[in-house]
Amino acid sequence: MAAKPAARAEALRREIERHNKLYYNDAAPEISDAEWDSLLKELQEIEAAHPELATPDSPTQRVGSKPSEGFEEVTHRVAMLSLANAFEDEDVESFDRRCRELLNVPEVEYACELKFDGLAVTLVYENGVFVQGATRGDGAVGEDVSNNLRTVRSIPLRLEAKKPPKLLEVRGEVLMFRRDFDALNKRAEAAGEKTFVNPRNSATGALRQLDPKLTAQRRLSFFAYGIGANEGFKVPPTHSELLDALADLGFPVAKDRKVARGVKGLLDFYKAVGAKRPKLDYDIDGVVYKVNAFAQQGSLGFVSRAPRWAIAHKFPAEEATTELLDIDIQVGRTGAITPVARLKPVFVGGTTIVNATLHNEDEIRRKEIWKRDTVVVRRAGDVIPEVARVAKEGPREKADRFTMPTKCPVCGSAIAKGEDEAVARCTGGLFCPAQRKQALIHFAGRRAMNIENLGYKLVEQLVESGLVRTAPDLYKLGVAKLAELERMAEKSAQNVVDGIEKSRETTLARFIYALGIRNVGETTSKDLARHFGSLDKLMEADVEALQGTPDVGPIVAESIARFFAEKHNREVVEQLRAAGVHWTEGEGAAAKAATGPFAGKIVVLTGTLSIPRDDAKALIEEAGGKITGSVSKKTDYVVAGTEAGSKLDKANELGVPVLDEAQFLKMLDK
Repeated sequence: MAAKPAARAEALRREIERHNKLYYNDAAPEISDAEWDSLLKELQEIEAAHPELATPDSPTQRVGSKPSEGFEEVTHRVAMLSLANAFEDEDVESFDRRCRELLNVPEVEYACELKFDGLAVTLVYENGVFVQGATRGDGAVGEDVSNNLRTVRSIPLRLEAKKPPKLLEVRGEVLMFRRDFDALNKRAEAAGEKTFVNPRNSATGALRQLDPKLTAQRRLSFFAYGIGANEGFKVPPTHSELLDALADLGFPVAKDRKVARGVKGLLDFYKAVGAKRPKLDYDIDGVVYKVNAFAQQGSLGFVSRAPRWAIAHKFPAEEATTELLDIDIQVGRTGAITPVARLKPVFVGGTTIVNATLHNEDEIRRKEIWKRDTVVVRRAGDVIPEVARVAKEGPREKADRFTMPTKCPVCGSAIAKGEDEAVARCTGGLFCPAQRKQALIHFAGRRAMNIENLGYKLVEQLVESGLVRTAPDLYKLGVAKLAELERMAEKSAQNVVDGIEKSRETTLARFIYALGIRNVGETTSKDLARHFGSLDKLMEADVEALQGTPDVGPIVAESIARFFAEKHNREVVEQLRAAGVHWTEGEGAAAKAATGPFAGKIVVLTGTLSIPRDDAKALIEEAGGKITGSVSKKTDYVVAGTEAGSKLDKANELGVPVLDEAQFLKMLDK
């Protein structure tokens, strides 16, 4: 008897998912919603009567599970990068020219696709089954929203492949179709509830609901546009072919895409999509151009946190006119001082705007913006409201002219602006409450003080509860106080305290990096530790002395000098020392590095070694070497582990010496 329900359950699963695909992927439904509901109800009844027949990839898993207490953090295996923006044709021409010059080719082939106005997510499949989904977050760490993503019917719970890859991360956008958004607002109106402003906000809010049943009610959709980490997946040679491969696996991929050559091909696609935009079933805010060949993408590489091989070409922003009532100052989490326009409410691009960015003091001067002017407001890139220009001058009395304050309105520290910088910043990084959460997250980070089990959610609780104001307060925390926090049991609290205790012993380079000094990254921190050998010498160094450090120029030197000139920051440093944070001063390390086997050498690591990558980097740096991420004629050595890829090929092509792990360790022994 069991075979009959099993066969019927499997047939229903196939039928329901076929209809999901017809509705969401092909926009060609064959049955009504009521008929679909009937199929699902029959499957639910079979699985309830025969629990052994329920599977993780069953459509019944899409209706929502038990509400979550909160979202766990997920560290992405491969970072989810952002894209640079183009607003004018000239920006696209510059992008194409850079690609041609860097690749040394007369013409580049691009994959052109839509830029969806939704929320970026990553989906993880193991052996063909969906196991986890997460938001983009800051690009490195997102939130686990797996249960909510299961409710999105266009996301396959099992890949359509006879031999699925061991691991595949699929990147894409969650959004809401206009028809589903309209239906959502009609239901809200009928129930006497508040309606939603636009599909993007509705989709974002739905995906971050703690109760997946509420997410399921919003009827979200998904489009795939790339991949992240993968194992056992045969990656095609081009991005356009990858999108075809994702479609074959069962993922919805936008049909409005094409392969184009040169600037003309890109702009033709932009114009064609712009004309079609109002008729699309969903909102987009531009198009995306990607160098099509993955080999060429690898050659172009990245700049900061954006790829050189891709750009988003945004559509013109929507605009409206209103009165600028006042100009306030906002202190960002990294200390950036941003003038913010307080506006008479105005409806722009589907939402009511009351605040808009003025970017910086230079922009205010350039646009000649005064308080009480009538201004044109637009949503830059359809997202961030900004004041574009003055439509009509106001009274323009002396008090209406904006003046940047000299002291931070939050903490009173000095506001400083570099000679070549447009953005002014609060210099009280370790002390300023506006920067507190970000400063603590950075301080506790893996490459800084490496405080295990101290994530963003916990830092948020610690700051908002008043338990922690600055980094030294972390070293006063006890298990009892931590255990009182929400979702923090005694064992979890003990793990956090153990992590904090372990971090008291560190290195000078890590400590310098943990301070979060503007323009001072991990590599510069190591250079400073090697050059000065002690924190006291670094703190007393003037700009000229700081520039004696390898690769430290005037801008970085000025940032360091400013940081240590701020009394608040010095006090925090001394409090950390008093709390028992210590390290071995670096004179001996500097001398060792100067005479080490890799002294003055540039080294690239590739492939898998038997020791962790970070440990290998540390060994090379202790031996005087400098690590870089790409191979060039300036590279002295490439250390190649197993499964070494394109970097090894490039080294052989350029004649750069290659060391296997045994040779590498032998050099270190010298």
